[in-house]
Amino acid sequence: MAEKFDAIVVGAGPAGTACAYTLAKAGVNVLLLERGEYPGSKNVMGGVLYRKMMEDIIPGFYKEAPVERPIVEQRFMMLDEQSALTFSYKGLEWAKEPYNNFTVLRAKFDQWFADKAVQQGALLVNETVVRECIVEDGKVVGVRTDRPDGEVFADVVVLADGVNSLLAKSLGFHKEFRPDEVALAVMEVLKLDRKIIEDRFNLEGDQGCTIEIFGDSTKGILGTAWLYTNKDSLNIGVGAMLSGLIKHKIKPYALLDYVKNHPMIRPYIQGSEQQEYLAHLIPEGGYRSMPKIVGNGVLVVGDAAQLVNAIHREGSNMAMTSGVLAAEAILEAKAAGDFSEKTLDTYRKRLLDSFIGQDLKKYQDATHHFERSPQYFERYIPMMNRAASQMFTVDGSSKWEKQKKIWRDLGTAREKWKMARDLMQAWRVMK
Repeated sequence: MAEKFDAIVVGAGPAGTACAYTLAKAGVNVLLLERGEYPGSKNVMGGVLYRKMMEDIIPGFYKEAPVERPIVEQRFMMLDEQSALTFSYKGLEWAKEPYNNFTVLRAKFDQWFADKAVQQGALLVNETVVRECIVEDGKVVGVRTDRPDGEVFADVVVLADGVNSLLAKSLGFHKEFRPDEVALAVMEVLKLDRKIIEDRFNLEGDQGCTIEIFGDSTKGILGTAWLYTNKDSLNIGVGAMLSGLIKHKIKPYALLDYVKNHPMIRPYIQGSEQQEYLAHLIPEGGYRSMPKIVGNGVLVVGDAAQLVNAIHREGSNMAMTSGVLAAEAILEAKAAGDFSEKTLDTYRKRLLDSFIGQDLKKYQDATHHFERSPQYFERYIPMMNRAASQMFTVDGSSKWEKQKKIWRDLGTAREKWKMARDLMQAWRVMK
């Protein structure tokens, strides 16, 4: 006879584990299924973990979790071929407990988090692929795995199986995501002596720094590159819209090699040694691309629900919060003895009312606007860099003369008017 649980969670990433942990802590008999060799083995993110959302789940987690460095400085680099206009914020208040954000290595952190769920009573089973959901009378009642006698049943199934979410697709919750709804990210973990890291990034002790890189790093395609400090390694990566990569016929690994060899980036990573190479799709369609996330006996969380704020590089925080909100809806449904879509829909309502829904709605047009407008990256960022070069070059010309030259370099009156309209439109989609 097939085994039955109160809940089955498919995927042991931040969303799935947060859900399983919350359920297990409340005494729910929960099965957590992971297709990888261990949690985190197939997961990729730039490497920033937001403290607040994790703190809500496990207070004081950072005292024992395998975090790398608390971030004390966030830099933003506007890159051209031979220059970079950089601004940053560094705050020593972020260097004190409870800190702000941390860099993490997912392979380490996800294992730790999943172990915490197991300690609460969840059953974790790795190296298990869920082939399909078992549906009876219009209700999801379990899953069918690739294991012998692999049918497992439950009152409710939570789909945390990532951006592709073949399970949600098979249920008709969404169609194949378009290339302009997903980004392809590639990343390397580069080993480097911690003293060298601290010297190069102007850090003391365990302090960390992140650099977000815009412009030439993606060769005009909508996307960003990043460089983050770990204890004794660096995370360097680049993500760009799949539609742009296809259109420009650029391979993602070639884009990463370009970033690594860029004269503004190369000095940061000089002498490092590659430890890992990772590639992953990231859902960036935002609010307008969100699939159906609630059905009879089933909920969808994290990347599978398109919960990524590409503008503010937020994903793991949204994933964890969605997992907790799903667990709370399940607990209410369990108390009522009703796992229908109508009862479970409290998850969707709370999600949309939370910072997740509010932020996704706020930026619902931003990604598509910037993808349709490559001039922001191809023309305006280089223009900013040239203007900075003009103003900071001391050559005997007056600052008034320099300002007039910068104004002339902006182009004709028509080009200036178009630039003004573009900036106004950018403000509208970002406000």
